[in-house]
Amino acid sequence: MRIDAHHHVWTLARGDYRWLTPDLAPIYRDFDLSDLAPHLSAGGIEGTILVQAAPTEAETRFLLDLAEHAEIVRGVVGWTDFDAADGIARIADMAARELLVGLRPMVQDIDDDDWLLGPGLAPVLAEMAAHVLVFDALVLPRHLPRLLRVVDRHPNLQFVLDHCGKPRLASGDIAEWRRDIARLAERPNLVCKVSGLATEAARDWRAEDLREAVGHVRACFGPRRMLWGSDWPVVNLAGGYAKWLAAAQTLLPDLSPEERDAVFGGNAARIYLSKRGRRIS
Repeated sequence: MRIDAHHHVWTLARGDYRWLTPDLAPIYRDFDLSDLAPHLSAGGIEGTILVQAAPTEAETRFLLDLAEHAEIVRGVVGWTDFDAADGIARIADMAARELLVGLRPMVQDIDDDDWLLGPGLAPVLAEMAAHVLVFDALVLPRHLPRLLRVVDRHPNLQFVLDHCGKPRLASGDIAEWRRDIARLAERPNLVCKVSGLATEAARDWRAEDLREAVGHVRACFGPRRMLWGSDWPVVNLAGGYAKWLAAAQTLLPDLSPEERDAVFGGNAARIYLSKRGRRIS
């Protein structure tokens, strides 16, 4: 099965997408699964992982309700308040929803760069591991050394690094990112989501502009620990779904059929769905 391991939907009237402002004109409107369907059909994609885009539990419930009536959505990565006094209970409650497969704090938007290292996070992450939930790490390059420490502290928790850790492709300043990616890849409980690179590249990017980053991720993680995701509709800011999918395929030209199946679907099924017994076929 081909799986898009990372996409969003949103309804502006909900009012909880504070980052989504009119200056982001190509994506400043409602997007739902009917908008996504033509892209999935063109790409031969049979399942998706729907990911939160607002730091509210209300949005996560909205996504879960939507997913329960959409066969194409195989799992939801949601959000909860990791800092809440009843954080453990919140996770246990949310984990009861069949299609919840992971949680994603929006670390890139948190003012405290050391938030990942806070002592209060440990019991919450342990609760996630107990419920076989995935921790999606939405971080910037400066967070990678901190993420490494968290991954080491929680060897029983599965981590997914979103958007390859957002290397600064537009500026070309990726030396430290390369170092930290290599270190993270040594940890067996972390995999890398090949998504979001188009929006980190220069305007009017070409596939060649992404080659070094994709090549480094492949060399470090290998095809069995890479998941392809569209980051739709955010990718509409940088060329769109079809351009990014074509680029990813171009930049991974020599995969065996088994490796290609893994990167473009099998790994997402294994990481997000199989361990929790979620629907795959």
